[in-house]
Amino acid sequence: MDILLLFWMVIAALGAVSIYTFIGFIPGTDETSVLLPISLALVLTGVDPMIILSFFIAAIVTLNLTNTMPTALVGLPGGVMSSPMVEHAIVIKDIGKSSEIIKKMATASAFGVIISVPLSLMLANILTPFADIIGPYTSYIFIGGAIFLSLMSKHKVSSLLSIIPLALLFQSLRSLYWQVGVVPENVNVTVSFFLGITVGPLLYSLFGLLRKDVYQQSLANGYKNIIIPRGLDKKDNLNPRKILSKSEGKNASVGAFVSNFLFMLSPVGLTILIGNALGGRVEEKEERATKSIVAMSAIVQATYLSGIIIPLLALGIPLSPVAIGPGSALFNAEPVFSLNNNIHHMLSFFEFSLATILGAGIAVIISYLLINRYARVITKFVMRYIPHESVLGLFVAFIILLAYMDAGFINVFGVLLVGFVAGAFHKFGVNYGVQFMALYAAPYLATMLGGL
Repeated sequence: MDILLLFWMVIAALGAVSIYTFIGFIPGTDETSVLLPISLALVLTGVDPMIILSFFIAAIVTLNLTNTMPTALVGLPGGVMSSPMVEHAIVIKDIGKSSEIIKKMATASAFGVIISVPLSLMLANILTPFADIIGPYTSYIFIGGAIFLSLMSKHKVSSLLSIIPLALLFQSLRSLYWQVGVVPENVNVTVSFFLGITVGPLLYSLFGLLRKDVYQQSLANGYKNIIIPRGLDKKDNLNPRKILSKSEGKNASVGAFVSNFLFMLSPVGLTILIGNALGGRVEEKEERATKSIVAMSAIVQATYLSGIIIPLLALGIPLSPVAIGPGSALFNAEPVFSLNNNIHHMLSFFEFSLATILGAGIAVIISYLLINRYARVITKFVMRYIPHESVLGLFVAFIILLAYMDAGFINVFGVLLVGFVAGAFHKFGVNYGVQFMALYAAPYLATMLGGL
């Protein structure tokens, strides 16, 4: 192993921890919109795949841990993955135990990482010999995934009905780009469309503000008062055994373990389903909220890590919502990566495992210590000095830039169209998972419908 390469892998992991520690404390940021642009930019620089993987794994671990802090401290979801915790966090916050639950959430999150990384690597190694068998059926898996996620959602009918229209929109834009010659016919524009889906609700809301009546209804009359509880005592014990009870530790471990085997399903859906199941058997409200939120903290890490490690190491194709979304740049980012030549094809099992363990290890140790000591200080700094609008503006600008890089100036308007349509569907209950699956199933669906 090249010592210089190892050094840059450590630097990349530390950089991810630094960036996503502050981003994670900003309420309301979407995981995909903050993970994908930066990781894609790193991929396009052409650095070593091990450096990219170390950065991305560290980013996942850090973001998933820090995103839960605004939820615990002020009752606001840090991101989509922490939204299932809000109800339980408010229960705990109302009884004045936010500082205590922070330590429990950080510890459970560490459990999720420690269990998920080796288990995901093991499962990926088991699945690797079947990659050639699974590969030809990916289109069917994407269609099946879209249907399954539709049936899991609250708005089943609208989700099911949206699959084909969305697929036709994506494939129509691709065909237009081929006809005008902005991209070769063997290239499917995917990453910028994915980002368009991600910012869809935001674009839809911003577009709605052009209507005077909507604008008037959106005006704020004053500042929202947010009380951030006192920080933790620096003398507090950081031993996980002293923080989680046996039942809480068991819940976190079981939740993380089971989630790895369901890596192809929606992370948010798994967090709600398994987290509430593990905490829902308790009658006492405070204890139920605590057990649920502890289990969810571990499940969030496990679903994201298994969702990127298993498809990338075993198959080389995005077969999970995480791989299709935040991790899509690791699978397909022309001209650096393609579905036939990405990290899966470039790294050995040892190299992949080393980069993954290094990134996860650095992130979980630093984040665990930072959260337990300085969660209140960081939250106060971010909420006072970093406007939410500036972060959203930055990532919208990133998306426009990447849309231009993907397929030229015409694609900027194509991505805006995707965003408006995706935002409208999202408003009517069609979740991200269904829309992402429709994007990847679009080529096969269009061909199948054309042959009818």
